[in-house]
Amino acid sequence: MPAARPPRYEEASIRVLKGLEPVRQRPGMYTRTDHPLHIVQEVIDNAADEALAGYGRRIALTLHADGSVGVEDDGRGIPLGLHPEEGVPVIELVFTRLHAGGKFEQSGGAYRFSGGLHGVGVSVTNALSQRLEVTVWRDGEVATLAFAGGELVQPLARRKAAAGERRSGTRVRLWPDPKYFGGVELPRPELMHLLRSKAVLMPGVSVGLTIERTGQPPAVHEWLYRGGLRDYLLQALPAEALIPPFEGEHYAGEAETENNAPGEGAAWCVAFTDEGAPLRESYVNLIPTVAGGTHEAGLKDGLYAAVKGFIEMHALCPKGVKLMSEDVYSRASFVLSARVLDPQFQGQTKERLNSRDALRLVAGCVRPALELWLGQHVEAGRRLAELVIGQAQARQRAAQKVEKRKGSGVAVLPGKLTDCESRDLRLNEVFLVEGDSAGGSAKMGRDKQTQAVLPLRGKVLNAWEVERDRLFANNEIHDIAVAIGVDPHGSTDAAGADAAGEPAGVLAGLRYGKVCILADADVDGAHIQVLLLTLFLRHFPQLVEHGHVYVARPPLYRIDAPARGRRPAARIYALDDAELDAALDKLRKEGAREGAWTISRFKGLGEMNAEQLWETTLNPDTRRLLRVGFDAGGPAAAAGVVHRLMGKGEAAARRELMERHGDAVEVDV
Repeated sequence: MPAARPPRYEEASIRVLKGLEPVRQRPGMYTRTDHPLHIVQEVIDNAADEALAGYGRRIALTLHADGSVGVEDDGRGIPLGLHPEEGVPVIELVFTRLHAGGKFEQSGGAYRFSGGLHGVGVSVTNALSQRLEVTVWRDGEVATLAFAGGELVQPLARRKAAAGERRSGTRVRLWPDPKYFGGVELPRPELMHLLRSKAVLMPGVSVGLTIERTGQPPAVHEWLYRGGLRDYLLQALPAEALIPPFEGEHYAGEAETENNAPGEGAAWCVAFTDEGAPLRESYVNLIPTVAGGTHEAGLKDGLYAAVKGFIEMHALCPKGVKLMSEDVYSRASFVLSARVLDPQFQGQTKERLNSRDALRLVAGCVRPALELWLGQHVEAGRRLAELVIGQAQARQRAAQKVEKRKGSGVAVLPGKLTDCESRDLRLNEVFLVEGDSAGGSAKMGRDKQTQAVLPLRGKVLNAWEVERDRLFANNEIHDIAVAIGVDPHGSTDAAGADAAGEPAGVLAGLRYGKVCILADADVDGAHIQVLLLTLFLRHFPQLVEHGHVYVARPPLYRIDAPARGRRPAARIYALDDAELDAALDKLRKEGAREGAWTISRFKGLGEMNAEQLWETTLNPDTRRLLRVGFDAGGPAAAAGVVHRLMGKGEAAARRELMERHGDAVEVDV
């Protein structure tokens, strides 16, 4: 039997996906596929953006008996005319073209604040629906059009509005396509929570839900909150609050443009309880961020700084007790609504906010407000201080028990290790830093409670073919092993966790939950990363297997950007050339004049001051930290690759690799 011919790979093999085809090919890249709630939420968010901008007072959602979903608002209505550049009706464009919407124009655009700039929202909704119908009331006209499978089937039709017909607004009705989802039934509790939260965050805006039922009257729910976040939080708290809830809001005015754009800010309500799981909900421009993000980190920082200042001012902290932000945050329940001009989310589903500026923005709003509140409510502040100090004492007692069990027989720590104060493995991390200069910046910029620094001198030994009993002849490897508290071992040595969840076996002496490699963002830094990863894979494989090894990714570039439009001057960091190009493109779109910015290239971590290193690389809320692990092939496959790259007898294989793929690599010299 003749062998099967291999598939041909030529110019015609490259396929270009157009229109909404990428969404239908890979729906999971754009939305959740277990159920269609997210594609409905995209329509709800558009209606909420109209209300947030002050043009709508009502949002109504209907679950029709035929399985379709309708969303209606009384906003301005989508424009009906032709787009000046595309020559296509705008209402058709926003439902059929990815990255088309009224939220990109940040200078005098349709929306000052909106739920993100992805611009793929309702076009994804259209692509994944069997049918989608749109009706718009605007400028005395009524317009209708319809789509099937994302394609236009009923072109735009316009007529004059009848006497007494509504003045403006949009109605979208969609039939989710079951072939893209695990089921087309919307999860009712999650949907009702979403709608209720919109009403909470927009006091005075009515949000309704109508559920049609065959043979029965429809079920109608209506949410209209005038008490805002406070009433909502108190109703939902799992236990009685120890002190009156702390609430407030602050938005930057035109005179506050040095750090924030006008209108940016936050509204919040925080309550403290001594039992039960804390209730925490956060939103950015009305978009729920169920995975938190930098705005929650800003709230955490603001609460901690204000409470710590109150405790120190009144000398309430017992001797030997050291407060950490977790002591304040762990018993806090809150609802947080941040307003950010240009929010950057993690993923299209927008479940986590990544905008670094949001941390400073929210912390700057919350801290002074809480300091003032505590000054006006001293007795409540003292009760809060008792709760926080009790949390700190419990944490320290737990850490002391662990340290006492582990502390016997520990080797003398390396002199150049700057250790952290905490002994909690869940929080502790050590940074293996390239060079004494960078180590100095890291020591000054770190969080001394939880972050340790071990500077390394030069490049460590290639340990791939070094016998285990000869490792400690190298001073750098000796210091690394002693600092992390783990001896060299093999992949078959026992490791894991005991009944209390503490590391056991060869990892029993582990002193840090994260061992982070921190090297320059250039070729030399990459070489040091490879050498250290080789060491861990070969002689500390259980650290890798159990997820304790990480690689920090410091930026290579810094851009000092001028003020543009409503955006103040800013400092932007880019990881590599691709991010640099993307950042410059974004500055151009925001109106920055070509060449008005200044680009600096970091030759090494030592060029960063402590503040810059903290902001970009050390701060857990804004840094990029990659966990090292094994892919589907497991340790054996990883060992094969590393042997080819690092083995002394593999020069011929490496030469072949470079000859085959060398042209695809840009050398950074």
